[in-house]
Order: sequence, then structure tokens, then C-alpha cells
Amino acid sequence: MKIGFIGLGRMGGNMVRRLLSRGVSVVAWDPDQAARAAVETAGAATADSLEALAGMLSGQDGPRAVWLMVPAGKIVDDSLAALVPLLVKGDIIIDGGNSNWKDSRRRGEELAARGIEFVDCGTSGGVWGLENGYCLMYGGSREAVEILRPVFDGLAPDKGHLHCGPVGSGHFVKMVHNGIEYGMMQAYAEGFELMEKSPFEIDAAAVASVWREGSVVRSWLLDLVARALAENPEMEGIAPWVADSGEGRWTVEAGVEFGVPVPVISQALFARFASRNDDSYALKLLAAMRDQFGGHGTRKTP
Repeated sequence: MKIGFIGLGRMGGNMVRRLLSRGVSVVAWDPDQAARAAVETAGAATADSLEALAGMLSGQDGPRAVWLMVPAGKIVDDSLAALVPLLVKGDIIIDGGNSNWKDSRRRGEELAARGIEFVDCGTSGGVWGLENGYCLMYGGSREAVEILRPVFDGLAPDKGHLHCGPVGSGHFVKMVHNGIEYGMMQAYAEGFELMEKSPFEIDAAAVASVWREGSVVRSWLLDLVARALAENPEMEGIAPWVADSGEGRWTVEAGVEFGVPVPVISQALFARFASRNDDSYALKLLAAMRDQFGGHGTRKTP
């Protein structure tokens, strides 16, 4: 099978390399010429425009398929606006980024009206996906996902991809996946900080390592904790500032919308917000209130 691939960043470029290593032909495009050259060296054909990419996919049996690997939001809509006029009825577009599931449903409806299949594919694996494979959660018609099976088989490890339902379901499942990830990461971080603050000289790296062997809290995230602690046990040079991709927020919003309590995920999200506020007005006011009723005094900033 041959597939078009748009977006050759750190994750997209590795996905192209993995597909090539598993016998899937790729025609790739990215506005960055260096990114195109890098995958060309790996064996991909590259196009210097979207028009060229669409033309290079023509002539094969069956519909053309184009995978978008770009950031969520306006850039997805802009990419679709540029790409759709180059496609014909029956062609397939896959959004493999972290789009909001509601946007994916809207895009699926708009493309269906033009006879173009849309598959929303939540993709997990990060920088380790090239070696380990990518876990894929996708939504779309059965006909479209069956055509794409060689691509999913190439990207994912054995039993590592799932047709979740109609358009929108793939990104919904990936959103929940990332919300759970927030909670797991927060729990690990809090637990290891508790050990670090204890009166015992606990070797955190050793703890992480032993927990990987038979413990009920073992996971790939714990593997990464162990790796990070082995490399930098004191976390030297790392700022206590944690970003969020947006999917944690969407998970909390979905909990409100569907009446499902998600307190752990919510608190993990808020903890990330708090990490970015070194000069917190709220914490200053909290200290001032405590002083007002308790006379504890307030610590002055230097």
C-alpha cells in the first residue's frame, strides 16, 4: 500500500520511518525542506507541494489515503481546506494528531458530504513509537479502516490498534487515555516526592526499579520514572513547570458534560496549572488569611 503523509515533525517523521521499515510506501510532505530530506534518506518519496503529493498517490488500485500529523486546532482545518480540493470521492483522510473529538465529528460530517472518508486516529507512543510501535485508537467507517489495515498493522505493535466506532470515537478514546495518563503521572510524582521528603535516605531510583518487578503499580510510565531518576536523581536543572496538551482539559469538560465525576484527573490537571505559577496570588492570599486568624506570620519574598 502507498499512503500520503503530511507533517514530519519529531513524531510524524518517526511514523514514516516505521511504515517504511514494514513495507508501506510513503509519499511525504512538510513545509520544512530539511524534514522532507530526512525521510527521503530513509526511503520515502517526497513531494514539494500538496498538489504534487496528490498526484504521486494517483494510479494505484483503490482510493488514495492521506495521513495528517499536525497539531490540533486551526492548522488541521487549514490543511483540510488545502487538501480536499485535490481529492475525489472515496479517498480517505486520517487525522492522527490530538484533535478534539467534537472537531473530528464535525470534520467527518463535512467530508462525508463531499464523499470523502475521514478517520480520526488517536496515536500514543511518543518518541519511543519508532522502536516499540504506536498504540492506535481510530474511528471511521468499517470500509475505510479495512482499507487502512496495512497502515495500522505497520504502525502498531501486535494487538496495538483498535477500531473504536464511528468518526469521533478514536479521538474521544485517546482523550480519555491522556486524562488517565495525567492522573497516573501525578500519583507517581506525589509518591516520589513524599519519599524524598521523608526522614529516610531512600534511593528513589532503586525504588522505581524494584517496583517494575511484579508490583501492582508497574507500568511503562514507571519504566520512564526509573530511567529519569537513574539519569538525574536530584532533578537538577529541571524547571517545575508542566505543560498540558489540552486533552486533560477536554477530559474534565467531558466529565462535566456527561455528569461523570473525574476528581483525580481534574486535580492532576490543576496541579499542572499550579506548576506554572511561581508568583501565585492565591497562595499569597492563603498565607495572609492564615496569618490573620492564626497569627502565624507571613514569609517575605527576598
